[in-house]
Order: sequence, then structure tokens, then C-alpha cells
Amino acid sequence: MKVLVTGAAGFIGFYLSKALIERGNEVVGIDNLNDYYDVQLKHNRLTILAEHEQSQNFMFIKLALEDREDIESLFKNNEFDVVVNLAAQAGVRYSIDNPHAYVESNLVGFVNILEGCRHSKIKHLVYASSSSVYGMNTKQPFSTDDRVDYPISLYAATKKSNELMAHTYSHLYNIPTTGLRFFTVYGPMGRPDMAYFKFTKAILEGKHIDVYNNGEMKRDFTYIDDIVEGVIRVIDKVPEKTESALTNAAAPYKVYNIGNNQPITLRRFITAIEDACDIKAKENFLPMQAGDVPITYADIDELRQDTSFKPNTSIEKGIENFVKWYRNYV
Repeated sequence: MKVLVTGAAGFIGFYLSKALIERGNEVVGIDNLNDYYDVQLKHNRLTILAEHEQSQNFMFIKLALEDREDIESLFKNNEFDVVVNLAAQAGVRYSIDNPHAYVESNLVGFVNILEGCRHSKIKHLVYASSSSVYGMNTKQPFSTDDRVDYPISLYAATKKSNELMAHTYSHLYNIPTTGLRFFTVYGPMGRPDMAYFKFTKAILEGKHIDVYNNGEMKRDFTYIDDIVEGVIRVIDKVPEKTESALTNAAAPYKVYNIGNNQPITLRRFITAIEDACDIKAKENFLPMQAGDVPITYADIDELRQDTSFKPNTSIEKGIENFVKWYRNYV
């Protein structure tokens, strides 16, 4: 099976590409290597993947999703069986100050991927959505049956748009598509803009950490190994054409939550980092930020039923693994 992984130098994209290669799949990875965060970390990930290039199981191409002609050529020159679209402009708060980056990558870029899948008759498109689509929903846990019509960040709005666009292509062109609403993915070689990365750096350097909402927020932190296992199970579970309970718009289309199904408080999260570092954090308490939500909590019953997905990494073990990696990284 030949798989295109977009965002292959990114956090999830790197680990997924590595796992697919190790199970014998041929992987083509693309990434624009933008400077949203430390580009060297992206190159470090690619260096590990490059070990497989001589075996012809992996090839990397520097490419941006919004480059329409280049994406068209990519699909014409390859016969992909599956596409996993993980490339996107990430970050909730960054979208407040840099909206055009999200429109270009997450909307224009996603249309280019959909068009490539359409003309190449791809067997399955799996793409990254986000738990951010739930916005300020108060019902817990978040279910894919819940309405998600009121995003509170442009990032979330683009991810919901991706789901709508995918359904349109599934319905019109019979392209099997599966969206994955990721819940706070963390682990070694993760994104430096994420809280666990920033907290670990600050604690080890003896600096203060900013604790929002008095540490009372909850997040469904999901360890990278669990995420990758879930994504691979989804790749192998091609959706069949079904009708919506509300309409007659039949489409081979699915959306799943993919999370730990066990939200924890920011306080427990910080304690896990303190224990792994063996240092007490210096805390600066602040109100909740714009675009943030008080809790994320994934209902993964449907994903578990369809794929037998079951995350099993505790926050303490996951953070311990991250801190061990981070000490060597710096």
C-alpha cells in the first residue's frame, strides 16, 4: 500500500510515517517546513525518516498544500492508495493574529488535497480535524453527534470547514473520507508551542509558568503512541456509504473523536511535569485566554466499536517519557 502523508515533518505526521514504514507500507511524505516553530526539530524528525529512503519505503518532498500545481503534479506522478492529511496551520491563539495563514493552508490547501483524491480515485482519505470544533459546548463528553456550529477560533472554524468539504466530496465523488478530531496530543519530539513543552522548559530553567484559570481547566491529553495506533486502525477501516439520520445525502464518510477518554486537570498535568523533572514549578496565575475552552473530553465509543481503539498511556508515564527525551534534546 502506498500512502501519502502530508505534514510528515510534523509531530503526528512523523510518528505515523515511521509506523507505516515499519509495517511495510510505502510512504511519500510532504511538508512545507514552515517556521511556526523550531524548524530544526522538523529536520531532526526527517533525519530519522531518511534512514528508510534507501530502502525505497520512504520519500520526502518539500511541498506546501496551497501550491495547487505542485499538488496536482504530486498526484499525477504517484499512484497513492491512501492519503493522510495532517498538514495544517496549527494553534488556536496564533490564528487570532495570523488568519490568512489558516485560510491558505487549512482551506485552500485542503481543497487541493480533495481535488487530488478526486482525480486519482484514492481509496481512502484520512484527515486531521480537531477537538477545537466543539468550542464552548457544555455537554460532556464531546460526541460527534453534538452540534459544532459555534467555533470560537478561526483555527476551529477551518477544521469544521474541512469536515464539511470532505462530506461534499464523499457525496459527490464517492471518495471514502474519515475525519479525526484529535484531543491534545503530546509526547517526545512534540510541538514546542504546546503547554507541556513550555512548562518543562521553564521548570527546568527555574522560570515561572503561566497557569490559566487557576489550573482548573481540564484536557483530554492523548499520548502520541496511542494516537498513531488509532490512526492506523482508522486507515484500515474504510467507511462505507451510509445515509445521515437527518438527510438522504448518502456518502462514504465518517468523523471520529480520537482522545484518551479521560480528561485531567491542569493541576495534575503540572504535577506530573514537576515529578518527572523533580522540581517544583514557580507559578504565575492568569485568567483564561481568548479562544480557550474550560474542558475537552472525548467520547470515543464509536471509534472503539469500529476499530477496537483503546488508549492505555497515563499522563504520568507519558510526561515521564517526554521529559527524558527533552533533557537529551536540550
